[in-house]
Amino acid sequence: MIVRCEEPADVSAIRKIVESAFPTPAEARLVEQLRSDGDAVISMVAVESGIVVGHVMLSKMDAPFRALGLGPVAVAPDRQRKGTGGSLVRSALKEAEKEGWQGIFVLGDPELYQKFGFDAALASGFTSPYAGPHLMALSFNRPLPVATGIIDYAPAFAALG
Repeated sequence: MIVRCEEPADVSAIRKIVESAFPTPAEARLVEQLRSDGDAVISMVAVESGIVVGHVMLSKMDAPFRALGLGPVAVAPDRQRKGTGGSLVRSALKEAEKEGWQGIFVLGDPELYQKFGFDAALASGFTSPYAGPHLMALSFNRPLPVATGIIDYAPAFAALG
């Protein structure tokens, strides 16, 4: 399996992967909206034997420093729980760090995202419509530039409800 940046020819396969990984097509619409709004910053695919089997996206956030939001992360049902999602997340985070982003936020299962370095305590000082124990932040081997402020995901996330 290889993980690489999304290419235009991957768009249809990405939609199918995202639709298969979630119970409704809302997340697939989210990915397309983030892309069309220009808010998608990092979009990567996992490819096995020439077939896209997973996708991850990081999008711009409204924050008091250069921050991205992680998600959605989608893996084909037959590839789940085999390390594909973890490889996607690690690759996307590595790319974000390389590009000079200062922090990443994620809304998700703390048990899952803590293994990538996300910490709910690091996000607890930020005011957000998504604030709570499932909002976590990651800083790249240094403190975040600020520990408090207002943050929000790209506008396309509001459609998820």
